[in-house]
Parts: sequence; C-alpha cells; structure tokens
Amino acid sequence: MNNLIRRNGNSNLGFSNIFDDFFGRELFNWGHNNYSSTSTTVPSVNIKENGDAYEVQVAAPGMDKNDFQIQLDGNLLTISSMKQDSSETKEDNFTRREFSYQSFQRSFELPKDVVDQDNINAKYENGLLMLTIPKKEDAKQKPPRMIEIS
Repeated sequence: MNNLIRRNGNSNLGFSNIFDDFFGRELFNWGHNNYSSTSTTVPSVNIKENGDAYEVQVAAPGMDKNDFQIQLDGNLLTISSMKQDSSETKEDNFTRREFSYQSFQRSFELPKDVVDQDNINAKYENGLLMLTIPKKEDAKQKPPRMIEIS
C-alpha cells in the first residue's frame, strides 16, 4: 500500500506540531508552501484513504467556492484562498472603515503513479472544501482472492 507523506514547513515546533509530525509522517507530504499571509490560522485538513481514492477535507467556513484556487503542478497539489472584505460607515462627520483580509496556501505532494490526476474533483459545502483524489486502477486496493493449490 502506498502512503502519502506529510512535511510541515513551519520552523516553530510546538507541542501539537510534535504530535502532528509523529503521527502524520506517512499521510501526506506537506510542501514547503503551507502558510497564511495574515495573522489568521491555516485551515485544518483531514485526509482519509479508502480503497479507491484519497479524500481531503479543508475546514474553511465563511468562504465562497470562488474564493479558492486549486492547482496541480506535476505531483504538487496546492489549495489556496484569498478573501478581502471591507465595509464603510459614514455618519455626520465620522467615517469608519473596517477591512478583513484572509489568505492561506496548503501544498501536498501526491504519490507518483498512484493517483488519477485527470479525475480529481472538488466541492465546497457548509464551510468544508472536499477533494476526491481517485487512485489509478492498478493502485486500487484489491479484494483478497483464493489461490488454488495444484
């Protein structure tokens, strides 16, 4: 069985990162491009492997599907988002402007010769971006079979 390998590009090793690195090494290879350009946090990601595909869930509430960009460059899958909101209130001589800017980027190295890159699907629903990354036919988990003894 082929596994995805995870690499975290952050140099700050906190308690949770130690466990993330220990338990997650064989799940996904996190590229060196995992960042948030603002003080916001990078969204959490769940990765699940079944016999036919990998399922990736990115927790990103408050976004719209048009806020995301998903790019595949060779074996590097990059999920990014950029959202900017602003509001302006004018009363008498007082003006107040409030800006909100959110962005992040997560990169994952897909295993070579395992995934069907042409059939990756994504949908955004209820604050969750979900990607289905199907496996190539020869990489799918096959059911056990009986071998006859001659």
